[in-house]
Amino acid sequence: MPKAVSSDDIRTAVESEFERTREELERLVRIPSVSADGHDADMVRCSAEETAAWLEHSGLQRVRLIEVPGAHPAVFGHTPGPAGSPTVLLYAHHDVQPVGDEDLWDSPPFDPTEREGRLFGRGTADDKAGIAAHAAALQAWKSLRGGPPVNVSVFIEGEEEIASQNLPTFLGKYGHLLEADAIVLADCSNWRIGEPALTTSLRGILDFVVEVRTLDHAVHSGAFGGPVPDALLVLCRLIASLHDEDGEMTVDGLKSGPPYGIDAVEAEIRQVAGLRPSVSLLGSGSLAHRLWGRPAVAVLGIDAPPITDVAHKLLPDARAYVSIRLAPGDETQQAKAAVEGHLRTRAPWGAEVTVSFPKTGEPHLIDASGPAFEAFRRACRETWGCAPVESGSGGSLPLVAELAGAFPDAELLLTGVSDPDSRPHCENESVHLGDLRNCCLNEAILLGHLAGIL
Repeated sequence: MPKAVSSDDIRTAVESEFERTREELERLVRIPSVSADGHDADMVRCSAEETAAWLEHSGLQRVRLIEVPGAHPAVFGHTPGPAGSPTVLLYAHHDVQPVGDEDLWDSPPFDPTEREGRLFGRGTADDKAGIAAHAAALQAWKSLRGGPPVNVSVFIEGEEEIASQNLPTFLGKYGHLLEADAIVLADCSNWRIGEPALTTSLRGILDFVVEVRTLDHAVHSGAFGGPVPDALLVLCRLIASLHDEDGEMTVDGLKSGPPYGIDAVEAEIRQVAGLRPSVSLLGSGSLAHRLWGRPAVAVLGIDAPPITDVAHKLLPDARAYVSIRLAPGDETQQAKAAVEGHLRTRAPWGAEVTVSFPKTGEPHLIDASGPAFEAFRRACRETWGCAPVESGSGGSLPLVAELAGAFPDAELLLTGVSDPDSRPHCENESVHLGDLRNCCLNEAILLGHLAGIL
């Protein structure tokens, strides 16, 4: 008969191995596994191999890289639990975002550095910390009982930061390996340091490139300025038309999601975002709804001459890369038509407009009422002493809708190690080491509750 295990036993096992968990996380962070085009694909493969070795050392069995043509490799492994136990799929990703301007980092992005209880480096929070939580939970059960109390499969993706663009192909080839009763996706955020969260909604993503043209070629701004519109001015006015004066989006046809029973605090939002004192927040109504339940637009880039080499001429064409986060309950195809219609009808002075959509991802709503969700709530009470905040996410995980479609009967638990100060995708990304320890513990306890032995 298997040895009886308590939550205190699991805590001891996780804490005794935490320094090694941190060391392995730092080893993985040192690998610049940027999956975006133009970066070294060999580093993403190296990251996959290091992830596989870490998981195998933690007790995961049948570990291997899984691949499809033209994609970065993912990592898969499976360890069987006791007969009749449920199957849990643990998800994270080993690829990371580009680092941006390295001069804005306080320490080198791929040299993990501790400051004031946080570990800084690209991928420390998003999402190599998710791998750490999975590895630590497996290691704890390996030391306690030789293996997990449930059937465990692990899928560590290598393309999440490029919108999981080959995930449908992976699911088509390997979907039979990923079937599970519950899927733990460790790629979201906690509410605050010391306060866990269970994410129940995700906004979708609709990126578009809009190009405007007013002239066949550039002309002298003095000779033609006045009656002849320049394309950059047209583009600025067109982008500005996406909001009204209060900051509400003006695109007819974009939906809003459901209300939330909690609210964010304006002072905290301002502090964490670094909002300048004179700058107002956009829109009206509940902050939680504005953050998670409404569409939002961001201008990510504009092709324009740099100011150091300007010439006095009217530009014939200009373009911008714009991203809209779609509210839960919306649909990308319907949103595409609404956005394109808005841009074409709002183009100032009859300018020619071209719109393309390089990246999309569906929003998703989760019914958090099943037994796996209750197991997670119990685990949080034992780990943190409180139930998780059930919040939305303003970010997008296109893979969630893909997994929900592929495995409609699986309960999707959207967890994570990040907190509001983690700055994923930005300079000085970090993970709070105390919360990382708790997330490792929480996942190990979760497996015990899913097995019904705690």
